[in-house]
Amino acid sequence: MSDLFQVVWHTAVIYLFLIAMLRLVGKRQMGQLNAIDLIVIILLGSAVETSMVAGDVSLPAGLVCVTVLLVLNKTFAYCLLRSRRWRHIVLGSPIVLVNHGHLVYENLKRAGLTEQDVREALREREETRLRNIQTAILETDGTVTVIPKPTPTGEAHGLGKPTVQQLKSIANQEPSN
Repeated sequence: MSDLFQVVWHTAVIYLFLIAMLRLVGKRQMGQLNAIDLIVIILLGSAVETSMVAGDVSLPAGLVCVTVLLVLNKTFAYCLLRSRRWRHIVLGSPIVLVNHGHLVYENLKRAGLTEQDVREALREREETRLRNIQTAILETDGTVTVIPKPTPTGEAHGLGKPTVQQLKSIANQEPSN
């Protein structure tokens, strides 16, 4: 029974250590996984697996390890829901990347992002010009929220309804082959 307690202890310590380390790495890692990030995640799993089960590769040790991970994760999620302070400590807070059409370079550096990363995120949201962006925010889950500047008519760029003139123009276009 002592061996299984060691599995519980090692699993809990490694779980909390990984949460702390991933928090230090930053949001970029969570929201924009590339091939290298995927390799690191796979290697992390491989690197900590033996330590979590304390070298015991038996079925009971594996089941205890999985159970501890799932219970810790559920408990941790519950605590984050209940405590704004813990949520801020673990998840951080949103970071403004673009403000009134201008990149906030200090915040990009803090988030570990480049100008190209931000421009890519904007293109994914079908916005190519910084001047059309009121605000772009790196959320705590790593996604980027883009709020377009309103046009003189009060509608946001690219989000308004087409005008009658635009509809007529579209209808009169020749189909492309």
